[in-house]
Amino acid sequence: MTASPPMVNGHTRPPAPPVLGDWQPVEATPTQAENTEPPTVQSTVVESDVVAQAKAEAIRAEAWAKSEEQRIAAEAEAEERRIKAQAEADAIRIKAEEDARKQRLLNDKAERRSREDDAASEARIAESNRKRDEANRARTDANEAAEAEKATEQNAAKEVADADAKWRKYAIRFAIVCGIVSLPVQMSFFWNRHAPWMAAAPIMLEGAAWVVHRGARAAAVSKRPVWHYRVIVWLLALIAAAINLYHGLHSFDPGTALATAFASIAGPGVWDLHEHGRIRKRDGVLTRRERKAASKAAKAEAKRQEAEEARRAATKEAADEAAERARQELRETRQTVFKDVWEEAVKIGAALAKEPDDPAVWPRAYRNIKGCDPGESIESISSRRTAEKRVESALTGTPVNTLSKTTNAQRAIQVKTSSRRSSYKPVPPVRRAGDTPPFHPAARRAHGETKRRLNAAKNDRPSDN
Repeated sequence: MTASPPMVNGHTRPPAPPVLGDWQPVEATPTQAENTEPPTVQSTVVESDVVAQAKAEAIRAEAWAKSEEQRIAAEAEAEERRIKAQAEADAIRIKAEEDARKQRLLNDKAERRSREDDAASEARIAESNRKRDEANRARTDANEAAEAEKATEQNAAKEVADADAKWRKYAIRFAIVCGIVSLPVQMSFFWNRHAPWMAAAPIMLEGAAWVVHRGARAAAVSKRPVWHYRVIVWLLALIAAAINLYHGLHSFDPGTALATAFASIAGPGVWDLHEHGRIRKRDGVLTRRERKAASKAAKAEAKRQEAEEARRAATKEAADEAAERARQELRETRQTVFKDVWEEAVKIGAALAKEPDDPAVWPRAYRNIKGCDPGESIESISSRRTAEKRVESALTGTPVNTLSKTTNAQRAIQVKTSSRRSSYKPVPPVRRAGDTPPFHPAARRAHGETKRRLNAAKNDRPSDN
């Protein structure tokens, strides 16, 4: 039977006609056989049919309500599934769009990085090319400068060599001319009709001067003293000049005497100047201008060194003052922060005849009061150990409470050991009776009472089941 809705087009559905027998209407005319039934039975049947019809109508209404409820639930479920599917589709679409956006950003970033890498590579290549070109230009400039300097040095050396050659040639020619001028007067002085060979005495005198000059040159080349050769040369030149001056004044005019005397001195003197210059050049003797420049440079260097010494002294003094200020500040800080340690340091310093902040006193006083080295404290040690446990817990994944390996400070060798075999390697030593002094009886009673309380609390704890 199909349930019908109680409402139709907004109006209450009329009750269905009673069904009697083979689904005939109530108003239908009974058959011949049915008319034979008694009226009382027929009335009872009609009432029961009405009740059945009402029950059927209630069942139909209930079934319709249930079906309507199921339909609404199905529609709600379908709507929920649709909304969920739509949300999932939207989430997938949003995720796809977000992934696409991220991928686009990554691609853009990769492209920018690629462009930056290309630009950086091109910049490095350009910088390398620039440095190579600069190095080549610098090498070329250096070679050109070296060649120019070499050419300049060669030109200077050539000029010096030419000047020396000319100077030597002119000195020799001048000496020859001076000899030609001075020899006739000397020869006339030594001329004797009865001893004509004495006319060669002037040649011997002038020749001796030039021979000694050659000896001086040989000594200069072999780097031997030449001063005595020069003394002999000047002595011979003065003898020749005196002869010319004396004979010229008595036998000739004063002009001849002075000229021949000057020629006797000028010839060897000019050559001596030539040799003297060679000797100074060989020995590296400085000129007057060079000596002045060297003296000026030495004075400037002395002033610079004096200024440097003054600067170093000022720097050292400032550093010492800063160190002293820092030391005083440290003393004040220690006196303020570590009063108890400072008092102990004063005592130790008085005993050792040293300052309280002396490196040999302060660490000892700090250790006496704090029990650890300077820079450590009970709080810092506890904080460090706690942090180490947390780091170990983070690395191993073990809870912090299970990381403690510290032996109980109240547990001694008299405490009964566990019956289980230790998992530590190497196995700890077995406790023996009498290894340490026994506990006090009061401590034993307190230990037993504590153990009983712990066992009672464990037994009273509710189980997980």
